[in-house]
Amino acid sequence: MVVLAASICTKGGKAVISRQFRDMTRTRIESLLASFPKLIPTNTQHTTVETAEVRYVYQPLEDLYILLITNKASNILLDIDTLHLFSRVVSDMCKTPDEREILHKAFEILGAFDEIVSLGYREQVNFMQVRSVLEMESHEEKIQEIIARNKEAEAKEELKRRAKQLEMQRREQQRRATGSAGGSSYLGGGVSGYAPVPRFEAPESTPSRITTSSPAPSATRAPAFKSSGMKLGSKKTKQAELLDALGGDLAAASPDLSAPPTPALHPEPVSAPAAANDGRGSLPEVDAQSVHIVIKESISLSLLRDGGVQAMELKGDMNLQISDSDMAHLRLTLIPPSTDFGGNQLQFKQHPNVAKFAPGQERVIALKDPSRAFPVNQSLAVVKWRYAGTDESNVPLSINCWPSTSNDGTCEVSIEYELENENVTLYDVVISIPLPDGSYPTVSSHSGDWSLNPSSHSLAWSIPTISASDDTRSGSIVFTVGGDDAGAFFPVEVTFVGKGSLAGIGIKNVKKTSGEDVEWSVDDIVQVDQYLVV
Repeated sequence: MVVLAASICTKGGKAVISRQFRDMTRTRIESLLASFPKLIPTNTQHTTVETAEVRYVYQPLEDLYILLITNKASNILLDIDTLHLFSRVVSDMCKTPDEREILHKAFEILGAFDEIVSLGYREQVNFMQVRSVLEMESHEEKIQEIIARNKEAEAKEELKRRAKQLEMQRREQQRRATGSAGGSSYLGGGVSGYAPVPRFEAPESTPSRITTSSPAPSATRAPAFKSSGMKLGSKKTKQAELLDALGGDLAAASPDLSAPPTPALHPEPVSAPAAANDGRGSLPEVDAQSVHIVIKESISLSLLRDGGVQAMELKGDMNLQISDSDMAHLRLTLIPPSTDFGGNQLQFKQHPNVAKFAPGQERVIALKDPSRAFPVNQSLAVVKWRYAGTDESNVPLSINCWPSTSNDGTCEVSIEYELENENVTLYDVVISIPLPDGSYPTVSSHSGDWSLNPSSHSLAWSIPTISASDDTRSGSIVFTVGGDDAGAFFPVEVTFVGKGSLAGIGIKNVKKTSGEDVEWSVDDIVQVDQYLVV
């Protein structure tokens, strides 16, 4: 058995990826792949085809072909088994085996091909062995990671203990200094030096909510924190780094050590609305009818800090779920889009059994054969759509981050958002802004809530709901922090879950093929794969 090459190509013979196990020129492999579709006989169930020189062993992969090119003396049974293993590996690595996903995973797929075939001969491996090799898990590495985490936890406990000791020593020194300076104040009942003590206990009675404005002196304390770390040498610098690693809790216990503004050290705990297990978050539930349509979209977006779109991709699909067999003969009519999202670059793809949209007419989802029925009690993806481009008018939520440095070593950061797409309502919106190391913000004004994230040393700005129908459509936050590097506040990361469709996809009506109206329900969800301002 000699496998000359393993390839994935389009139905037109264009190579997507190809791995040659014997010496072959690029022109030769492209010529073989280009001639392959012409050799496939029509109306047959064969998975092999031969020429005078080579044999093709192939298998359809949705809109693509995965095939082996072997010599004619190769064992056809072993070739088919090897082809099935290649197909399982590709399907396991790619969520959807289309051309874009395969190109994205090309390096991993070619590595898996080399594990299956070496120098043209099949290795004695199965699917689980190939997966284990590609994952490259190391028991020793896991042990070292556990040891490192334990050391980090011990170091944090030691820091807390030392911070308490330093605080006790400072109080003891103040008592001694007050006793020597006050003299007869103890016997005379006059003002003693113990008055400053309540200042150290004041953080225990701080309000639970973050104030929307900070006193003027707090704005001048941020640069003092930075400059004092440089003047006192390495001892203070290490202490500032350790306090920053422990986050706001330790800073609240030792106010004189950390020196960030008090309102920023006691934020109200604002839990970042992480997505639930089903990815809905706070999205309202929908009561499913006998005909239930689920519309899901996912967006990946990278905005430039100076304006413009670096990259944007929107993928969506519509799934039809029918629980009553009497309603399996249906026609779904989509509403005309309220916005020209994507324009001609918004591409649609129907299920092979679903009729394509007629140009210039209403978009109707129906089976090609009206006598057939949709499957019952199972979810069927009837149509998918995709947009990729850099048109700024398609951005659903614009983010403007504007850092302004000053001469006193501080930086004022103004961030504002605005909902641009009125088709959706956003829930659990969190905008995360990185902060310079060792510095804490003083927030002067904000909408929504904010909190500090000690693990990433960032400010998390949370807005429960953003809708075009109320005053949450736009909002802003302004804070001051020590530092003079405007680039330290990027990339800004945004997460949310939305209700609606960014592309304006919706259902106008659902009818039986006989013309009778039926009850239906729609659950439309927008999720974020990546949303950054870089």
